[in-house]
Amino acid sequence: MWCRLIRNWSAGAVVALLSTVAPQAAKAYQVDCAILLCLAGGWPASAECAYARAVFIRRITPWPIEPPLQIWRCPMGVSERAPLQSTVPKIWEVSNQAGQSLAQVILAQVIEGGADIDISGLEFDFVRSIRVWDVRHYSHRKGGRDDDCSESYNMRLGTYGTQGEFGWQRTTPVDAPQWVLPSRRCSSSNWRRGVGVEWEDHEGNHGYEWVAY
Repeated sequence: MWCRLIRNWSAGAVVALLSTVAPQAAKAYQVDCAILLCLAGGWPASAECAYARAVFIRRITPWPIEPPLQIWRCPMGVSERAPLQSTVPKIWEVSNQAGQSLAQVILAQVIEGGADIDISGLEFDFVRSIRVWDVRHYSHRKGGRDDDCSESYNMRLGTYGTQGEFGWQRTTPVDAPQWVLPSRRCSSSNWRRGVGVEWEDHEGNHGYEWVAY
């Protein structure tokens, strides 16, 4: 029940957020505010969250590969807009005390935190759960010998830091989960090339998307 409440709250909060910010001023960033809320709530069913998820995935689709959540593009100056401030309490009232706390914290941070928003707390671990895998992997069996396998790869892993900063680091096939590299078995030719993103919502539910190219 708690999970359902937070999903419903997140969807409502996104609608309120997007509807109260002028499109001309907010066009560049409102989708990242929506991604933040929808991801936390497990991508609840709504047109706004469906669009946010589509942008989240599109950003990792080559080329270029972008950070799927760009929290720095969700400016905190929104707090200066009276319509949003007057809408938030109404959203809070539709949720019970147990179910509203996470979304209150998230939206309060987003609209009150300023450009120096602090997301170091445990309630924002879902941001740091996002991992982007950029994979080019090739294995090839030479001749007919099963033990004569050639493996080459070029792999990067993108992660988020304590305050939502995004960075890349080199990684190896042994570190990749199975959905990234389903098999390292040698065959006559085994190619795996693509970009994948994985995440967890606030409840720890895991999801991922793979884009082959």
